[in-house]
Amino acid sequence: MNKNGTAGELRERLLRLIREKALVFGERKLASGRTSSYYIDGKMITFDPEGLYLAGRIICGMIRDQGVDAVGGLAMGAVPIVAAVAVVSYSEGRPVKAFAVRSEKKDHGTEKRLEGHLEKGWRVAIVDDVITTGGSSFRAIEAAEEKGARVEKVIAIVDRLEGAREAFSRRNYQFESIFTRKDLGL
Repeated sequence: MNKNGTAGELRERLLRLIREKALVFGERKLASGRTSSYYIDGKMITFDPEGLYLAGRIICGMIRDQGVDAVGGLAMGAVPIVAAVAVVSYSEGRPVKAFAVRSEKKDHGTEKRLEGHLEKGWRVAIVDDVITTGGSSFRAIEAAEEKGARVEKVIAIVDRLEGAREAFSRRNYQFESIFTRKDLGL
């Protein structure tokens, strides 16, 4: 498989993978607590070599001109994505550091809630695989801001169009998704 391509070609390949590997029909409970007649299993993309590579390349393009120092998000959904962005950014000669926010602070070792690289004053992007209401991203934003970082952008691979965009807008966070549920034909 050719790893290169235009931004549009990369998006089309990622969309095809999501449709083939991540879209599940049938009633499911979402992280937001809501139920849905379909589920987008983002891990089937972010744990797939091609899917992860494509997401990393596309997101690098989305933050390239933002002056972002680091990319992060809530474990578990964001961890492979931030790793991919860090690797791709390094390979492109514009390294971006990575961090992940735990749901709860560790009760052993360094007892950190935030793992990886994040320093006061850094400009960051928060990422997630699938966003419904934005709750996971808001927890990551809170942790990053507690460390003194400035959130430049929030990015999702797929936006379910169920309130996250509006919630980010109300709190003055720039939000962008690679796809929405409409792109998936839902």
